[in-house]
Amino acid sequence: MTQSPIPPNQTQSALWNARGGEVWVEQQQLLDRLFLPFQRLLADEVAAGGARNILDIGCGAGATTLAAARRLAPDGQCTGLDISTPLITAARRRAENEGLTNAHFIAGDAQGHAFAPDSFDAVISRFGVMFFDDPAAAFANLGRAVRSGAGLTFIAWRSAGDNPFMVAAEQASAPNLPKLEPRDPSAPGQFAFADADRVRGILEPSWRDIDIQPLDVPCTLSADDLAAYAARMGRVGQMLPDLDEATRTTVIDAVNQAFSRFVADGVARFTAACWLVRARA
Repeated sequence: MTQSPIPPNQTQSALWNARGGEVWVEQQQLLDRLFLPFQRLLADEVAAGGARNILDIGCGAGATTLAAARRLAPDGQCTGLDISTPLITAARRRAENEGLTNAHFIAGDAQGHAFAPDSFDAVISRFGVMFFDDPAAAFANLGRAVRSGAGLTFIAWRSAGDNPFMVAAEQASAPNLPKLEPRDPSAPGQFAFADADRVRGILEPSWRDIDIQPLDVPCTLSADDLAAYAARMGRVGQMLPDLDEATRTTVIDAVNQAFSRFVADGVARFTAACWLVRARA
């Protein structure tokens, strides 16, 4: 039977190949600092699992892929895949600058990319799997790309309610941004995997030994990083360049005030409330 092609994830492709991806490239160092604990966790997982050919889904600018490649050198390799060409270009540049010849990058959509069957022995992801518009198809496709018994380990956000820092800007600026629509918890996006039962249901047709555990990670941002984060990141940061000056000033003031409750001694501190999900092919 001929397999039907998976439609491309057009909305996310449009987002991450334009301003969304460009901002993440621009803020790559900030994001690497912010998400370093998750990078370390997945690199440790790679080292402990004994896999030698890793696939990193939603790799962004490549921090986790590069960390895994370092741990696997010289014999193992890690391939990062992301839907954003700007981010993949940045990741390739970083690998070349570091001389990491065992880190490879693909610009593509994981839910339909034509991976060679049975070509990986582990899949990892740091906040990269919540953006599929057909997650069941995506994880089925990944299941075909790995060898029998291959491990899957990913980190995804829990709910918006569990992550007040992550929604502080939206809540503070909503009165001044009528085009900022309420989040659809089931739509592709940051909190799409907040419901652990839904995640389990997505994985069960293609993966086994599914284990979903809460993961709470303390995070910090310096004053300079917080200022850049507030002005450039997230849904509000995406909208700011298109606002008139008066509205932009009002929104930035409201956002800064909202983030101020997380700041002490010049450092913003918050807990990233996530799921650590493991499964096996």
